[in-house]
Amino acid sequence: MPHTTTAQSLASFAAKLLGGPLPVGLQTWDGSRAGPKNAPTLVLRHRRALRRLLYAPGELGLARAYVTGDLDVEGDLADGFRRIWALTRAGELNRVELGPREWAEAVRLAARLGVAGLPPKPPAEEVRLSGKLHSLLRDRSAIAHHYDLGNAFYQLLLDGSMAYSCAYFTSGSRNLDQAQHDKLELICRKLGLRPGMRLLDVGCGWGSLLVHAAKHHGVEAVGITLSAEQRQHVRGRLAQHDLEDRVEVRRQDYRELPDAPFDAVASIEMGEHVGEANYPAYAATLHRMVKPGGRVLLQQMSRGNAAPGGGAFIERYIAPDMTMRPVGRTIGHLETAGLEVRDVHALREHYVWTVRAWAATLEQNWADVVALIGEPGARVWRLYLVGGALAFEENRMGVDQILAVRPHANGTSGLPATREW
Repeated sequence: MPHTTTAQSLASFAAKLLGGPLPVGLQTWDGSRAGPKNAPTLVLRHRRALRRLLYAPGELGLARAYVTGDLDVEGDLADGFRRIWALTRAGELNRVELGPREWAEAVRLAARLGVAGLPPKPPAEEVRLSGKLHSLLRDRSAIAHHYDLGNAFYQLLLDGSMAYSCAYFTSGSRNLDQAQHDKLELICRKLGLRPGMRLLDVGCGWGSLLVHAAKHHGVEAVGITLSAEQRQHVRGRLAQHDLEDRVEVRRQDYRELPDAPFDAVASIEMGEHVGEANYPAYAATLHRMVKPGGRVLLQQMSRGNAAPGGGAFIERYIAPDMTMRPVGRTIGHLETAGLEVRDVHALREHYVWTVRAWAATLEQNWADVVALIGEPGARVWRLYLVGGALAFEENRMGVDQILAVRPHANGTSGLPATREW
């Protein structure tokens, strides 16, 4: 009887769990291989990778193994993800679940391969938050985990405007700088910005919209962020562009905004951090902060009811406490708050191109990124960007610009009946 290699034993067990053959190749620490040869290959560099999967089967265990380098991928990482999701959609793969029989077989296999032992510690990059969900203190901690990674890192990843949101590609080119400029210009046109108007940017990031609106549309603006790193960066940009007397940036929560209505309000990919229970208060704040007849523009990611936080990897490593919902539910929240929704503009495909551009930049600057945030941190971002682009490509996530207005008491909106952008 021919000898069964380590890789063959693991591939056979995985096939039983998945209900079909592995869609990717497999190589183990002893050099043995199994699975298709013309596909990306999972490389188990250490027995510890299996221990991580034993204690956290599925996405989280795989992520922990990849981030630590216990598991690697030969070939196209995106292609590997795409193959797995294709089989899932076709119904050929069952949900990975370890029942009593499977657990017993897994334990026997682990013992035979010498991988049994205590659960490995999660990587240091995995977030650990405490406190009440979406309390002011916990939200600050959640934002700091992602956005206070360091301005130097984000300057390596993003375009010159430091826009960390879906771009808008208006031509056949894939020039990210131009696409982010066009996105900012589209927002300003939808908001009807004119010189002398006051703009509020809720969740202003690194100040891309604040600077663009002030420089090109002559507005005065206030931006709020919970990130200390972002606030520091925006202040530097305002000084650089001589905008300090027209633009103010605060480290402030949307729940702490005073009653000072603005001519227009924008919130670009910040609503995902609010949480479902708090979203009515967030929508009410947007309504309260804009004058009657004023416009509100949200750019926000959407997702169905499955994994509204993005899944175990996103929730543990990237954006803890994030919540996405179908776009229709967001519209319902805005209407309940008293805003009239006038336009919904889907940008899903644009996010595929945006995230792919970020991923390409990450690979180009890999050595510098590793020097800044370490190799495990860099591997987190590689996994995040590759998986994110695929989620938008396969319509598992969307992103929309929603334009709304606060009507006057008599019902007039101040908006034309036809689009003007």
